[in-house]
Amino acid sequence: MTMPKTEKKGSSPEKKRSLPVLYDCSKCPAYCCTYDWILVTRRDIERLAKRFSLSYEATEKKYTKYIKAYGKNVLRHRKDHIFKSACQFLDPTERRCTIYEHRPGVCREYPTTRRCGYFEFLKWERDQQDDPTFIPFQG
Repeated sequence: MTMPKTEKKGSSPEKKRSLPVLYDCSKCPAYCCTYDWILVTRRDIERLAKRFSLSYEATEKKYTKYIKAYGKNVLRHRKDHIFKSACQFLDPTERRCTIYEHRPGVCREYPTTRRCGYFEFLKWERDQQDDPTFIPFQG
């Protein structure tokens, strides 16, 4: 019986191949950062505390709010010039995350597929408007 290539003695396991991503966040006004509730876990708050050299409690109070009905913490928002509000860590001019290396798990996992629905919608709208900078639903 022949063993599969990854199981031969002395050989290293093959690396998992990742599929190409079919969207470009740099061409998006950061729709995903405007979700009303960007959920954060205890680990996310610990990561932010480390980033800002604050205690867990101070970080939780300053950067999150508790949604009592769901028993969850979410990131605080601020007013946004494109949408009603956005994550407080979104740079309003560059439209990029200012805590990227310390961002919450939900942001790290988004989107969960090779395609981003927001990006697909945005591309379609820009094609329809014949305007590569068009932003639908703008403030």
